[in-house]
Amino acid sequence: MRYLTIGTDPIRRRRVSQIALGTMLMGTVTDESTSYAILDRYIESGGTFIDTSNNYAFWINGTQGGESEQLLGRWLRSRGIGDELTIATKVGGRPPRPATQLTEDLEGLSPGVIKESVARSLEQLGRDRIDVYYAHVPDPAVPLEEQVEAFGTLVADGTVGMVGLSNFWSWQIERARTMAAAAGLPGCEVLQHHHTYFRARTDEGGLRSRDGSIGVVDGQLLSYLRAEPGLTLVAYTPLLSGGYVRADKPLEALYDHAGTRARRVVLDQVVRETGATANQVVLAWLMGGELPIIPLVGASSVAQLDESLAAAELELSEDQRQRLDAAGHND
Repeated sequence: MRYLTIGTDPIRRRRVSQIALGTMLMGTVTDESTSYAILDRYIESGGTFIDTSNNYAFWINGTQGGESEQLLGRWLRSRGIGDELTIATKVGGRPPRPATQLTEDLEGLSPGVIKESVARSLEQLGRDRIDVYYAHVPDPAVPLEEQVEAFGTLVADGTVGMVGLSNFWSWQIERARTMAAAAGLPGCEVLQHHHTYFRARTDEGGLRSRDGSIGVVDGQLLSYLRAEPGLTLVAYTPLLSGGYVRADKPLEALYDHAGTRARRVVLDQVVRETGATANQVVLAWLMGGELPIIPLVGASSVAQLDESLAAAELELSEDQRQRLDAAGHND
């Protein structure tokens, strides 16, 4: 396993595995025994960074979420695990009433919701601190200053280890960090956005924004990360839900462009050269670059997890990385 440090404060920073485990469907689609087996294998293999959210996975059974946090809490208690694992969860994406599909009607990020939600997450997880607490999606209805103060106060009083932002535009991240610094409060140190080897189009609006693909890493965010070495990117859906390796998992329309086809050619070349799977090459590419990136992988079986974890041992050559980086730039 590879490791890196997230956060900059000498007291709050954490040394974590560079492959994080996502638990979104645990407690709903993935049953308890399978979930426990996956979690056990992850820590046996040196994994230390587990991700959940207070709204996972409300859309499966028509709830408000919480099943993932609850299962994770039961597993942590059953294994007697404490501070040796870094646990991240999120607030802001929970519906105010039971729902069966993704919706714009969310509890949001008012100070009251943040305070109430962190207490609920602590109880469900059985922890006395949330190591990384993300704002899950932007909430334009609440002034950013109020959000920054609410999160910063949780860090200052020890309830939260560090603040994260997920699915925010680059300008929002910069503005929030500037506000926190001006107020003398701890600011965001971890980002969570969708990032993978294939480059997604970012010009298609959707449920969260009509201005483009919110939550998808683009050149602006990569440039921002390069300029802010204290920030770490957690990359969700890095394996495109099986899209790299399964014919029955077609890529989303966001990837239907010439650049993807050019990158597929080079990816297939590196797969043949290394003897690794396409998933493993993608994860190795994410972990081995200049920027501090932590792929966030999910798994519905121990075998799936094992494939992802093996990527930590794959070292791409300089030539392979250069070819992977260059592919599709002029397409």
